[in-house]
Amino acid sequence: MNIFETISGQITAVGAPLFAVTLTALPRAGTPVLLLLHWHGFRRNPPPRDIPSAPRHSPIPSSAMQLNERWADIGALDRAMLDAAWQLGAWQLEREEKRSCMTVGAPDREFLEFRQAFGDDPFGEKLTISEVPDREDMMKLAAKVGYVRWQFRPVRGGVWKNASKDDSLTIDGSRQLPCPFGVKPLVGTRTSMTRYRLGRIESIVLP
Repeated sequence: MNIFETISGQITAVGAPLFAVTLTALPRAGTPVLLLLHWHGFRRNPPPRDIPSAPRHSPIPSSAMQLNERWADIGALDRAMLDAAWQLGAWQLEREEKRSCMTVGAPDREFLEFRQAFGDDPFGEKLTISEVPDREDMMKLAAKVGYVRWQFRPVRGGVWKNASKDDSLTIDGSRQLPCPFGVKPLVGTRTSMTRYRLGRIESIVLP
């Protein structure tokens, strides 16, 4: 699964910088996965005839894509996201293992995070979801068995080039394969966070 090529194609097609990349998967081999691309920018709205004072610009909605390529285990998705985050210059990649939000005593926050992971945020941005035909089925199963969610913030094609110093990047904010980091096994607890630190600082930073 080459997630990097999918993201790169969308950056070219949309023509706006990326804020973050999220991938959500069920802990069931071979099931579809959901790729969310969160954009930073605005698009011009055609002025409505009956509301002259309507906003002329609106935020670019995030893109949601269903990836149907077969995968054997979570490690394969980890590898694909590591390669994508590495090539796009991300400082780190986060992987969250989430339990079923239907667990007895689960707080409301977990249910909200579950909805956000599948692009169904009642308080957040709107999504372009025409390319995710199985999202409802994915959400129904994830609510019962849990899910795994990855996220990183790209430098190449993104808005983070000047956010911090990273001596591992080329001038355009990218890195070349191979990614030197190996896949970490799942923690396997009810909910956990694993972080891959990809960037590095070699020079001395003076105050």
